[in-house]
Amino acid sequence: MPNTLFLRLEGPLQSWGERARWSVRDTAPEPTKSGVVGLLGCALGINSDQELRELSRSLRMGVRCDKPGSRLIDYHTVGGGYDQPALLTAEGKPKISSGAPHTEPTWRHYLSDASFLVVLQGEPELIAWLAEAVRSPRWTIYLGRRSCPPARPPFEGMEDFDDLESALLAGPRHPAMDETRPVQVRAVLECDPAEGTRRRDEIASRTRRIFAPRYTCEKLLTLMPREEVEPCTSRA
Repeated sequence: MPNTLFLRLEGPLQSWGERARWSVRDTAPEPTKSGVVGLLGCALGINSDQELRELSRSLRMGVRCDKPGSRLIDYHTVGGGYDQPALLTAEGKPKISSGAPHTEPTWRHYLSDASFLVVLQGEPELIAWLAEAVRSPRWTIYLGRRSCPPARPPFEGMEDFDDLESALLAGPRHPAMDETRPVQVRAVLECDPAEGTRRRDEIASRTRRIFAPRYTCEKLLTLMPREEVEPCTSRA
């Protein structure tokens, strides 16, 4: 049975916050594991901390940046233009600055016109369950932020591979990529602590926005012309 799920994540806008706090809502240059697990949670119809935490720890993830896109920053103001304060404090009370209603400026970062191939590896039964959910999601799925719908269904097939790198090398290319010559693309792979860099995007508590450490390494992969590699053909 296949142990690898392929997802194609692309759309007009994506936002994969990794360090977002307060007024600056950043995005990582590629999908984060917490964001992808959140997408899977929507597909499955689950949102409890325990279920999402167990799902995240049961999967290893790799990302191939077929089309990195460009960064876009959207400036917002929140809570202005009202007679009464519309922005609340952490205690749920109206936020007032200098005796007047408070206006909060925010900067929201997005990736524009990006496309990523995400591979998820786990037990075959889990992969089959996730594949079915992604093809018929229970809740609406989105690319990191609810305002970022996918431009196409994310399911891209299932196959069996020994590791993340071999799956990314064999996975389907973006249609805009030239299949007649070698192409180099950046990839980010989950790895052991001694081999990578620590980042905090492993879900520990969704409700409290707590994330555990995870380790990843970056590689430059060379995709060979299609006639020279065995393609990923399973779409069942």
